[in-house]
Amino acid sequence: MSASPLGKALDRVDGRDKVTGRARYAADFAAPGLLHGWVVNAGIPRGRILGIDSREAEAAPGVQLVLTHANRPPIASYDEPYEDADAADGSPFRPLFNDRILYDSQPVALVVAETLEQARHAARLVRVEYQAEPYQTDLLAALDDAHLAPASLPEPRGDCAGALAGAALRIEGQYSSPIEHHNPMEPHAATVVMQPDGALLVYDKTQGTQNSQQYIERVFGLEPGRVRVMAPFVGGAFGSGLRPQYQLVLAVMAALKLRRSVRVTLTRQQMFSFGYRPRTVQRLALGAAANGELRALRHEAVAQTSRFEDFTEHVVEWSGMLYQCDNVELGYRLAPLDVYTPLDMRAPGATLGVFALECAMDELAAAVAIDPLQLRLVNYAERNQNEGKPFSSKALRECYAQGAERFGWAARDHQPRSMREGRELIGWGLATGVWEAMQNPASARALIDGDGHLHVSSATTDIGTGTYTVMTQIAAASLALDMAQVTFSLGDSHLPKAPLQGGSFTVSSVGSAVQQACIALQDELLKAAVAMEDSPFAGLARDQVEFVDGQLRVIGAPELALGYGEIVRASGGAALEAEVEAKPDEKREAYSSATHSAVFVEVRVDEELGVVRVARVVSAIAAGRVVNPKTARSQILGGVVWGIGMALQEETQTDHGLGRHMNHNLAEYHIPVHADIGEVEVIFVEEEDRVVNALGSKGVGEIGIVGVAAAVANAIWHATGKRIRDLPITPDKLL
Repeated sequence: MSASPLGKALDRVDGRDKVTGRARYAADFAAPGLLHGWVVNAGIPRGRILGIDSREAEAAPGVQLVLTHANRPPIASYDEPYEDADAADGSPFRPLFNDRILYDSQPVALVVAETLEQARHAARLVRVEYQAEPYQTDLLAALDDAHLAPASLPEPRGDCAGALAGAALRIEGQYSSPIEHHNPMEPHAATVVMQPDGALLVYDKTQGTQNSQQYIERVFGLEPGRVRVMAPFVGGAFGSGLRPQYQLVLAVMAALKLRRSVRVTLTRQQMFSFGYRPRTVQRLALGAAANGELRALRHEAVAQTSRFEDFTEHVVEWSGMLYQCDNVELGYRLAPLDVYTPLDMRAPGATLGVFALECAMDELAAAVAIDPLQLRLVNYAERNQNEGKPFSSKALRECYAQGAERFGWAARDHQPRSMREGRELIGWGLATGVWEAMQNPASARALIDGDGHLHVSSATTDIGTGTYTVMTQIAAASLALDMAQVTFSLGDSHLPKAPLQGGSFTVSSVGSAVQQACIALQDELLKAAVAMEDSPFAGLARDQVEFVDGQLRVIGAPELALGYGEIVRASGGAALEAEVEAKPDEKREAYSSATHSAVFVEVRVDEELGVVRVARVVSAIAAGRVVNPKTARSQILGGVVWGIGMALQEETQTDHGLGRHMNHNLAEYHIPVHADIGEVEVIFVEEEDRVVNALGSKGVGEIGIVGVAAAVANAIWHATGKRIRDLPITPDKLL
């Protein structure tokens, strides 16, 4: 019997297509007579368009159209805008809606020409006259204008104020984080192919083909079925593709107006003209007994949002669940600015909130004079106090133990500035990570053909996480087939329904649907086999047969067997199939489910230059069953690298005098490169969870980044004795 591929570190089934260039992305698809669009962006952060002079651009060679708010096609839902699946409270931004300028670099026109070069040249000839209005883009200047976020925060528990006042030890601090932009390798693009009957075939950079499809249908008033959205490959997204971005709307507008196929691709600079991780200011107060036991915790955050939407994420809730504490008060406010709405970015909310919490816990450990790891064990939470529920599984203690052993944490001298090598100060820091383990309804179809080949499909996407591969593994294991006998299709809005790919819930959601569809297909195979003439399975029930090595067999009589293809051919049809919608099991409701991690970091700081080098990272992850340790490890590695960048480099800098981002490129927007990253070791801690879903999987996409920035900051304190609470920790803050 062939071994199950579940849990095996297998190569990506799409890897060869990617490295040989056969994989095609949103801007790679051609169409006869394809036109190219170039976006013209606003030059002020707030005001009104007085006029757009496009005459010179329209006269330029190859130009077919200069699209503005004055000549756009009629749009069905612009007066009552349709909210996409990842929408925030408020009114979504509507490209080319009217003459209002809501933020800097807002799209104000689209130049469409025969070639990309012609469109780019003509876009420079468009003249826009503005009436500027007063604006504010600085969160720190708008803190007093902040209002309560539309978030369902846990109710305060206990008497936080009284417990803080009576605590033997008290730690208070303000922590801040900057704007960050996603910057996936593939820029956002949409290729809209006009079909002969007027239907639209759209290739979009998206994390949800059906979300983009429904958005187009609603916004443009198109009949269901007239739009098909494809995203067979996505070159990274990190959350930037959760909502339909403006390149999609503009490309569809131009295609409908011209009745031609149109492609719009954003430049790297334009990738800074929509969603981002919001800037935050957080205040944390911890009250503790002399031994470090938490007596009170108050966590308040203020984040920026746009004036037209209230973007809300889970920033402070983690502080109410990660450690045992009976007196907790959480607060979250939003400050509206003249900016675009923020957008979910890898581990949204947790990346920010856990940074503040874990730095504060490190400060408490220093005040108590206790090992930071021991402090976390003293305050270990066996239940999620926010929900009053036990965890479906929680192997965080094992993460601490295995990570500490691999890192050599026991040799740490607790005094800051106590470890040195040459001109470098050495520091060791740690932090805890947490992320909710979610599952959403999802559907999948499983079809077996006359050759015994299994075809499984769902409308989900693969943003580089390895979805093609893990779904193939799940399907192969469910029907006892070799991987080569399975083909998984995704990235097509016409396939069975799937949620957005994000939140680390794709394996839990779509993987459960794939597993259940294959199990349902087993029943179809058995029915067909029983109905065969002179069937060896006549009268046998489901528990009397087994599915092994591509065959249906009688248990205890392996000589009585039929191959799947043989059964299909005998049934008289081309294939047998089953489609299933998988939903979270009701037994989940009694539990809280989460992934956890322990991150250990060694930094080396040049005392004279203030330059920080991350020499070692050990990340121990408890995420239930890991379907593919190889692709999962890559996810954690990517999260660790991003966490290092968040700690030391990453920051979108805004000139508040102009209301404009200054470093909107990859030369000045600093992110880590290979030379910045030292040794990174990933440990997957064994964790069995029979509640979260039948696969026992919790997902790993988000947890890899959570806690990393805090661990780096804590290591820097240990190395230098300087507590930096303002990210990123650049050399000027250390000197």
